[in-house]
Amino acid sequence: MGTRAVLQVFERYQKERVAFVSAVAEIAKSPQNVEALQQAGAMSLLRPLLLDNVPSIQQSAAMALGRLANYSDDLAETLVQNEVLPQLVYSLSEQNRFYKKAATFCLRAVAKHSPQLAQAVVDCGALESLVTCLEEYDPSVKEGAAWVLGYIAGHSPELAQQVVDAGAVVLLVLCVQEPETGLKRVAASALSDIAKHTPELAQAVVDAGAVAYLAPLVLNQDPKLKRQVCCALAQIAKHSVDMAEVVVEAEVFPKILTCLKFPDELVRKHAATVVREVAKHTPELAQLVVGAGGVGALVDYVGSTKGNTRLPGIMALGYIAAFSETLGLSVIAEKGLVPLVAALSEEAEEHMKSASAWALGQLGRHTPDHAKAVADTGVLPLLVTIENDTHSSEDLKGKCRKALKAIVAKLTFMPALDALVHRQLPESIMKMVLEQVGRYWPTTHQAGRNLCTLGVWLLCSRWERLLAQPFGRLLRSLTATTLRRLSITTALATASSCCRSWMLCQPATLLLLSTKGFCDALCLLHLSQRHTLHLQPQSNTGLLCS
Repeated sequence: MGTRAVLQVFERYQKERVAFVSAVAEIAKSPQNVEALQQAGAMSLLRPLLLDNVPSIQQSAAMALGRLANYSDDLAETLVQNEVLPQLVYSLSEQNRFYKKAATFCLRAVAKHSPQLAQAVVDCGALESLVTCLEEYDPSVKEGAAWVLGYIAGHSPELAQQVVDAGAVVLLVLCVQEPETGLKRVAASALSDIAKHTPELAQAVVDAGAVAYLAPLVLNQDPKLKRQVCCALAQIAKHSVDMAEVVVEAEVFPKILTCLKFPDELVRKHAATVVREVAKHTPELAQLVVGAGGVGALVDYVGSTKGNTRLPGIMALGYIAAFSETLGLSVIAEKGLVPLVAALSEEAEEHMKSASAWALGQLGRHTPDHAKAVADTGVLPLLVTIENDTHSSEDLKGKCRKALKAIVAKLTFMPALDALVHRQLPESIMKMVLEQVGRYWPTTHQAGRNLCTLGVWLLCSRWERLLAQPFGRLLRSLTATTLRRLSITTALATASSCCRSWMLCQPATLLLLSTKGFCDALCLLHLSQRHTLHLQPQSNTGLLCS
């Protein structure tokens, strides 16, 4: 056999290896084929090919292994157990750019699943090689390395700290400055994953000068890049006042507000998150948002979105309104109550309802004018209904209860208080309602008569049980004193009308009232006018009407 015949054997072997690894890489693209490949032992056959002397075979083998590991964490765990990662990491510093792209894809497929698998990637020495890849000339290699670093850092503060300690942050900031949009996008995402965990990690990102290069990209028209940039700015601003001020000083406002009308839904959501994270810290930052036209933009945003996308806008309005009367009035003046009430009534998710109830409570808690503006929307009965709903979670009930207390504590608008009295309220809220009525009762003839009628009906019918509560004395005093304020004729006519209406559905003799204070008022009126309504004492606390 001649030399040529021998070489043909090896050439045929090489072609078969190329055909095999290329076919497996192609088959692995479809998730339905992954289980069959696993059962056929594809991973153990591909592993030796990572060290093949043909670069294209190494590259295809790494790509095929990455696609298998990308399918599930079990396959990724199998890849780790087969000690594939050290081979990939070793080859990152030795092979060409095509192999480096395939190797970083495989590392990314492993690291994304869990903190444990990400730690396994770190333990095999991948960070140093990945940081070196960030210095490569080829943008696609940088992008692959940045992607792996982002997945590792995103799992936990400890892993993110290891990425920072490896010196990746400065190089990621340099990647943000590159002209390639894809590289900018992945680098911004990695910086966001680092900054989100702790103030210290966010400070490391700020110290590298990231904000100055991220802020101008808010105006970029690529939706995916805008998403990552807004997300990164929000993750930085959320930690402290100082961080938020760094974002503001980068002249993000009012540019970020234009993103609230961008066609892409996630861009709008992340932009609203930036506004929320800045506005929540201090009245001065909230005022800055208001001065930039942020309230009107947020109101339009909340009114034009649905579902979870609404949430950061709702919370931003709540944070702004919470700081002061003036800021609350700015939200009311921009018609911010309408979308908040709509969110409370329309949204199915309870956390959305909770956020809306909280924001409404922040708006109404400042002054009687604020409370009346909230009450005029008709939202108070809705809050009561949600609070009484047995299907509502404890968190939602608590938010509605707190909102009601905050609003009622400042409410002096009698029709709104009257509407609440006729509803089944928690005792603590009913006490507040009655205290408000007692403090700000009406002085007009008709309004006083209406309030007196209300008091008699409360005592005669559905709210008799309230007399046993600690605030029963307040209810008795309120009704009796209201009667005294009316003219004699009006008070007796009102009481008599209530008695006649009540006796239509009761026996001839019934317990009319069990409140000594109210009875004293009626007796006083009876003695003064010698009216035909006869009240006879039956006990220390009650009278019979005959």
